[in-house]
Amino acid sequence: MTWIVVISIILLAVVKLSLTCLPTPVVEWFVSKFELHSKLSDATATITIDGKHIEGNDKIQVINYFNEATFLKQYYIHPGNEHYYLHPEYSGTPLVIDTKRGKHDVRLFVYSYGDHVDVVKQYKKKIIAYRLLSDSLQKRSMLVTGDIV
Repeated sequence: MTWIVVISIILLAVVKLSLTCLPTPVVEWFVSKFELHSKLSDATATITIDGKHIEGNDKIQVINYFNEATFLKQYYIHPGNEHYYLHPEYSGTPLVIDTKRGKHDVRLFVYSYGDHVDVVKQYKKKIIAYRLLSDSLQKRSMLVTGDIV
């Protein structure tokens, strides 16, 4: 009977140590599953503005600006009001980024304003909206689209 208690204590200690001392790649993989503002890769992303594809250095530059942007806050979208976020008034022409996250297709609409960037993420019949801060993405988007907001 005492051997069962000793072995169970040892097993629980080993499980506790393995869970609290996970390697960095495992922790990064786990955290990336719940990330709202995930990083894009230029191999899987397709960027369009007004139906025109962006390629080459411009594409890489936009992806780098998006990846370096600072997450500010998430918007709560009331059911039935999704169209207000997908096609907002006074927004100008959005950057549309099509990419994959695992097996699922993800479409990002990036709307630039003078003081922030709004991103609307559409995937698996879900819509999530959040705000970013990126001076370079705001300036880049204003120059390409010619919108003054």
